[in-house]
Amino acid sequence: MDFLNAIVALSNFVLVPGIAYGSQLALGALGVTLIYGILRFSNFAHGDTMAFGTMSVILVMWLFQSWGISFGPLPTALLALPFGMLGCMALLLATDKMVYQFYRDQKAKPVILVIVSMGVMFVLNGLVRFIIGPGEQRFADGERFIISARDFKELTGLKEGLAIKTTQGITVITAVIVVAALFWFLNRTRTGKSMRAYSDNEDLALLSGINPDRVVMVTWLIVAGLATIAGVLYGLDKSFKPFTYFQLLLPIFASAIVGGLGNPLGAIAGGFVIAFSEVFITYAWKKVLGYMMPESLEPSGLVQLLSTDYKFAVSFVILLIVLLFKPTGLFKGKAV
Repeated sequence: MDFLNAIVALSNFVLVPGIAYGSQLALGALGVTLIYGILRFSNFAHGDTMAFGTMSVILVMWLFQSWGISFGPLPTALLALPFGMLGCMALLLATDKMVYQFYRDQKAKPVILVIVSMGVMFVLNGLVRFIIGPGEQRFADGERFIISARDFKELTGLKEGLAIKTTQGITVITAVIVVAALFWFLNRTRTGKSMRAYSDNEDLALLSGINPDRVVMVTWLIVAGLATIAGVLYGLDKSFKPFTYFQLLLPIFASAIVGGLGNPLGAIAGGFVIAFSEVFITYAWKKVLGYMMPESLEPSGLVQLLSTDYKFAVSFVILLIVLLFKPTGLFKGKAV
């Protein structure tokens, strides 16, 4: 019985949050990887793009709520999601037209585009704070749990309860659908194939008649969609605060680089590696070990390797290790 309690506690505090967080990071890392693979630069504005998309969704959601529109047991934010994605797409296309295109036409080195993206990052960061404020916004309405800890205890008779939040279920289902749709698009459609060809060899792709402007536009549209979905899922699961999305850039980049920059499959794998590393290292193992070990050996402390305040440091250390020993990442992406 104690063994079952230990597994439930582990699932409740490590496995379920790790899978949800991994899905959010994977979607964020896919956006970074697409820009690096196709437009050939590291987009430091990605975290704030996610913040802008999420803010757009929250504003539309507030409008819906003022009209008395809700989505029943599901969060109203899901109804507002398509509108937020359109807002984010408009923003990225405008940014590309006004900023990035000039440097592309000049054939600027990737490092110049990286610096430019940092400028865009600060502008977006200020814009989001100006519009919605720097404070925390909780916007998950509807049913809170798929199964609550109390219901689980009553069902199983165990001492430990397993709680699965509605937002965690939505995160995993949405991530699976989005990833499947993206891979189908890249591998089966003509536009997707032209994007892959452009990524592999730009000169050859141009010679074979691929329109680079179209490839760039479609890439930004997909990235805007991915950024908004990732941002909204993260915000629903935790909360929305502009500065947190700025900080999210580190684990997202770590996910993309650990998996292999420019490799979509690597971005997904990297997302889960980073998420589980963060959760495992910052979790206090006292409860699980208490169930697993004899009473005389039960730990008295929290058995926590690092405080949760340092969770972003975990992704930084993993990123450093990968850059030192395997710069192309787990799935042989492009070297950084």
